[in-house]
Amino acid sequence: MLKVSGVRKVFGQGTVNENIALRDVDLELDAGEFVTVIGSNGAGKSTLLNSIAGTFPINKGSIEVNGIELTGEPDYKRAGLIGRVFQDPLEGTAASMSIEENLAMAADRGKRRGLSIGVDSERRDEFKEYLSLLGLGLEDRLTDKVGLLSGGQRQSLTLLMATIAKPKVLLLDEHTAALDPKTAEQVIDLTNKIVGKHNLTVLMVTHDLTQALDMGTRTIMMDTGEIVLDIKGSARSHMTVEELLDKFAQAQGKELTNDRMLLAQ
Repeated sequence: MLKVSGVRKVFGQGTVNENIALRDVDLELDAGEFVTVIGSNGAGKSTLLNSIAGTFPINKGSIEVNGIELTGEPDYKRAGLIGRVFQDPLEGTAASMSIEENLAMAADRGKRRGLSIGVDSERRDEFKEYLSLLGLGLEDRLTDKVGLLSGGQRQSLTLLMATIAKPKVLLLDEHTAALDPKTAEQVIDLTNKIVGKHNLTVLMVTHDLTQALDMGTRTIMMDTGEIVLDIKGSARSHMTVEELLDKFAQAQGKELTNDRMLLAQ
């Protein structure tokens, strides 16, 4: 479903500030596979997601989704194939527009636009059904402005918007990091519910090592722009956070010293 081949991304190429963010990364995800991505700050996690989404043009390599070559295509041309949720709850929605207007835009992502009514009675009923999955009562607030919602409500809505058109690949970039623990747990539960309901193919960046092992079917670890560990199957299902850290140390010959990751256990 997703094939990343030899992807290289360099910022400030040829300057004194040159930074190789991705070093010839290879990664393949089968349909329905849920992969969590971990690594210290600057490891290349978000750059990988941005490259797949088309936010950053790559310097070398190729990216395919569902057999469609996307290398060189801008992000808006990938929108019909790729859904995305960002770390900041304020991204991904239009605050001045209503809940139903935001959902209408999301439902038409990647489709040819025309002059027609964005929300009719049939579509409104459909949106109510989708919103009921959240368990937040938003199905009764369709005309409320999104800017009136709390951070957790807005992130839940963003997750719904990212998946309403059933994308081939869903990218989650630390989508609970900005939320309080209780709200983050609710959004994680919702994530598992929606991903399971639609059997989505997911690539999720997280700094929480426990979450990385508990969610999905496979975990990869990045360091200095490379994938240094790829764990799945029984080896992953029985692995502890301490064992994961030990494997990182063995792979790179050094200890993982990022405080943020060590504390998120």
